[in-house]
Amino acid sequence: MSNKGFTSKSTIAAIATPPGRGGVGIIRISGPDAPSILSRLSVHRSVPKSRQATLDGWLDQSGELLDQGLTLYFPGPASYTGEDVIELQGHGSPVILQALLSRLFELGCQPAQAGEFTRRAVEHGKLDLSQAEAVVACIDAATVRAGKQAQKQLQGVFGKHISTLMQRLTSLVAHVEASLDFPEEEIPTLYFSDLGKKMREEVVEPIRYMLASAPLGERLFEGATVAIIGSPNVGKSSLLNTLCGRDRAIVSHIEGTTRDLLDVDFEINGIPLRLIDTAGLRDTDDMIEIEGVRRALQTAGSADVTLFVADASRPETWTPTVHADLFLMNKVDLMRNSIPEKFIQMSVSTGAGMAVLRSSLASSLGDVQMGDEGMMVTRERHRLLLVESLEYIEAGLGCLGNEEMLDLTAMHWRHAWGLLGGILGIGDVEYILDRVFSEFCIGK
Repeated sequence: MSNKGFTSKSTIAAIATPPGRGGVGIIRISGPDAPSILSRLSVHRSVPKSRQATLDGWLDQSGELLDQGLTLYFPGPASYTGEDVIELQGHGSPVILQALLSRLFELGCQPAQAGEFTRRAVEHGKLDLSQAEAVVACIDAATVRAGKQAQKQLQGVFGKHISTLMQRLTSLVAHVEASLDFPEEEIPTLYFSDLGKKMREEVVEPIRYMLASAPLGERLFEGATVAIIGSPNVGKSSLLNTLCGRDRAIVSHIEGTTRDLLDVDFEINGIPLRLIDTAGLRDTDDMIEIEGVRRALQTAGSADVTLFVADASRPETWTPTVHADLFLMNKVDLMRNSIPEKFIQMSVSTGAGMAVLRSSLASSLGDVQMGDEGMMVTRERHRLLLVESLEYIEAGLGCLGNEEMLDLTAMHWRHAWGLLGGILGIGDVEYILDRVFSEFCIGK
């Protein structure tokens, strides 16, 4: 959905709570006419004191009470959007909320588009664009770790790191342009060598450090799929039950019990995962089981991580027929053979090796310990801009040793600055905002 047509001159309104019944339903109003519209809606025919919850009632066109609850008034610019903002906190009936919203439209409000409240906050300098994206991340966070990471970005930690990089880049570009402004001055080679060293230490290395976190950062919010594959009766279903902590899959000594895909959501180290149990891989004449094996192979090919499970007491199960990321040797308590080194030795029944498995699985998902998780890259948009800016910085470094190519160095580094600015919403603002806020929900 395009967000074109946003205008901060209009007064907008939307339901800010999720669809469905609830104890409380909130309607948010923002814009220059918010106070006057409230004065015509409220039983008090006035606007409450700033930031003071006031018991209120809201009237329909004929003067009858539609609902009652709390009204809060946040005068701009000290509000979420930077404009005058009103919040009506009433009962969570979808019918009543819609009736209130319709009344607000009659009084002059315009329907808010997806993300329009937060977009206005960006346009009025209340948030930078990375903070605005963190609003969505806070809503979408499926684990506590993801929620904490989203909060860091909402507080502006990530944006401050980007701003620091831009400031350093500005200073280094200024040194290059000063050299261009005074071509008659002989500039020592050591000067450019020091300039390149500062660029690598102060800009390039931090960007690479941030990019190293991207696989984990993006998975914190997008999640990952983990497929369990292997021969029948090696303990795949038991492993799924153990990892997720409940009896989700049927466990039986009868081969071919699992014929279709079975998935369950869980987390490891705060990374949301979808664990998929698959049919045992074997040759069979059973048409249903054949389809199950086909689906198992298809799932293994598309999963982010594939776990191959073998039975320590059955060497014929040890050879994988598809690609796998981790090799697990189950039932080591029944071991009668020497186990190949590539296998993680474990026993679902006794719990042996499960801690090693969890740690290895987290590592395969890109889990890294960062000194400052506020530098973590959690969105593809940020990652792509950082990668492209790094390419331009490297290109500028390649030209730095040649005085005749200093103008190219400055041009490349200025372009890199603009790409970093795109993370914060600096640059082609309208294009960037249209793309980002198309992901928002109504009411935010």
